[in-house]
Amino acid sequence: MTFYEVRARSVINKVPGGSRMPFGWTINPYRGCSHACRYCLVGETPILMADGGTKPLAEVQVGDAIYGTVRKGAYRRFAVTEVLAHWRTVKPAYRVTLEDGTELVASADHRFLTGRGWKHVTGATSGARRRPHLTTHDELLGTGAFADQPQPGPAYRRGYLCGMVRGDGHVGTYSYSRPGRTRGDVHRFRLALTDLEALDRAQEYLESIPISTQRFAFTPATAVRRPLTGIRTSARDGVNAVREVMRWPDTLRDDWCRGFLAGIFDAEGSCSAGVLRIDNTDPDIIDWIAACLRRFGFEFRVEDPGRANAIRVVRLLGGMCERLRFFHTTDPAISRKRSVEGVAIKNRARLRVVSVGELGLELPMYDITTGTGDFIADGVVSHNCFARRTHEYLDLDAGIDFDTKVVVKLNAPELVRVELARPRWAGEHIAMGTNVDCYQRAEGRYRLMPGILAALRDARNPFSILTKGTLVLRDLDLLRESAEVTDVAVNLSIGSVDATV
Repeated sequence: MTFYEVRARSVINKVPGGSRMPFGWTINPYRGCSHACRYCLVGETPILMADGGTKPLAEVQVGDAIYGTVRKGAYRRFAVTEVLAHWRTVKPAYRVTLEDGTELVASADHRFLTGRGWKHVTGATSGARRRPHLTTHDELLGTGAFADQPQPGPAYRRGYLCGMVRGDGHVGTYSYSRPGRTRGDVHRFRLALTDLEALDRAQEYLESIPISTQRFAFTPATAVRRPLTGIRTSARDGVNAVREVMRWPDTLRDDWCRGFLAGIFDAEGSCSAGVLRIDNTDPDIIDWIAACLRRFGFEFRVEDPGRANAIRVVRLLGGMCERLRFFHTTDPAISRKRSVEGVAIKNRARLRVVSVGELGLELPMYDITTGTGDFIADGVVSHNCFARRTHEYLDLDAGIDFDTKVVVKLNAPELVRVELARPRWAGEHIAMGTNVDCYQRAEGRYRLMPGILAALRDARNPFSILTKGTLVLRDLDLLRESAEVTDVAVNLSIGSVDATV
């Protein structure tokens, strides 16, 4: 561990206006953290992206939109967040096996959310390694392991086009006499959609056959409807090739079924109010949807709403876990239909910890910092270190530098006193430990907090502290004195081996 002792120009920092934080000012006497928490997973771990798909953790990039969680009411709910930092390290590897067969390979320090709170992969019940850690009594929070996403090979592409064209396309050949023409055949294929993601995919897949189409504006936007954009061809060979693509296969293949379900969902499906459904009036299409769903073990119900057009509805059963499995198994193109923003995470998956075992080798591992402080790793809620990104402001990396290089603002106590005395300071609440723990082990050596607390006490300035360091007990007298003259809050993370605590 290397300590860089500096004299800062200022120490009371304003929180950016767009932040979700419920406070406006902070004090951080340290940059970097001697706790050296390393929350890491292997690079192959699939991460839930904001478009509903997944990406290996090693390939996630700063700026990517992914899903984290926020707590609202009684539940944690999915929330789109941004990747703020991404780093790589090498750590001893441990395998966490869950009841549903999920296997997570992580470092010993990594934390997952359980029904009893955040817990490290490994720990001890006593001594220096005593901390909350996973046992076979724990159940992780999430939806269960993500299904493998399909590869868009020829069978998948044909299945997708079959579902899309049968659901939303128009194919026809018309014959009528025209003066001066021996034949009056007119061939037409048209597909018009509001969602360009599906239209782009359909046009790309048609080109691969190859079937050339032209794009055109079908209907303009109105006050209540989005514009429709279409693709079309009037070439006889092209229209006949579309008919061939629409033909039901003689033998079912997994790839074709995945593509067909994706295409018919993009064309005729919806996912709202916690229900995934696909509607159609064609009994053959309903039967093929049912056959493909059965092939992948989905439970569903075919319902007849009793409408005059004889429409029937295929409704997927199994809740959020099965909806995500459907999205990942089939990979529809329309991201808005795949959104899980705001959906509550309720444990219906079998996520009890079966075993935690050391692999006996060190592996390259990766982690990220997100706006919500967590992310969804292979179907479970996973913690990240929210403070690492701040090291990049100092031209240091968020990985090994954060763990081994701590910047110490030696003059923080005197700066706090000076800045609190300025006429423009309005005595606003100051939060400490919200970025980097102000009672990390380095504080035992540098003793910056007593001077900071004394300055806040003398100025009668309200403040709060968030820490997991027991060193805060050293300053209890100062905290009591401050609480007698202003508002003071101290929040601690306390680990326990007793599940009833």
